[in-house]
Amino acid sequence: MRVVFLGAPGVGKGTQADRIAAQYRIAKISTGDLLREAVRNQTALGLEAKRYMDQGSLVPDAVVIGLVREKLADPRCENGFVLDGFPRTVPQAEALGAVLTSRGIALDRVVNFQVSREDIVRRLSGRRSCPKCQATFHLDFAPPKVGEVCDRCGEPLMQRSDDRRDAIEMRLKVYDEQTAPLVAYYQERRLLFQLDGSSAVDVVFQHLSQELEPYRAV
Repeated sequence: MRVVFLGAPGVGKGTQADRIAAQYRIAKISTGDLLREAVRNQTALGLEAKRYMDQGSLVPDAVVIGLVREKLADPRCENGFVLDGFPRTVPQAEALGAVLTSRGIALDRVVNFQVSREDIVRRLSGRRSCPKCQATFHLDFAPPKVGEVCDRCGEPLMQRSDDRRDAIEMRLKVYDEQTAPLVAYYQERRLLFQLDGSSAVDVVFQHLSQELEPYRAV
């Protein structure tokens, strides 16, 4: 099973990617995880990526694609993979296609998670975390018992800077400009499946599993 998960920040594709990877025993490939692992292991690509990250700059496509290429050669990807949040642009999608073709494989499905803008803002802006014990909460879905204080250690909770409303709006704007064209790209190739991601996590997973079941390894 070789699939790509698309969707704006906050649609839940990371959560579903974890569950699909576990359900079908395939590798989950997240560019964020790849970058952190490469930097931690001080690989050539990792050191190059770190230079850009330390400057607060975007890691170039060539580096990210190189990391994905290396990961796809990992024996753990032989049974399949789910790409979470990559590709982000049409040029990245074209590069991914070239990498897969060179390995004699192709994508089975591309799932686009759809959630309303209002729900995305609510999901992201309500997230809180404890800087001391790393516990996580959500003001609407999993609120702390007292104010915005950690249930475990009593430390004041924090909101990530990119979860503030103005930052969320900017992230969604970038997504609309750069990533949304991928929907048309994969639709033209008859790979796209549109999935309503606004339901409960278990309901979304059920619909997702039904769609992907035909592509599971025999």
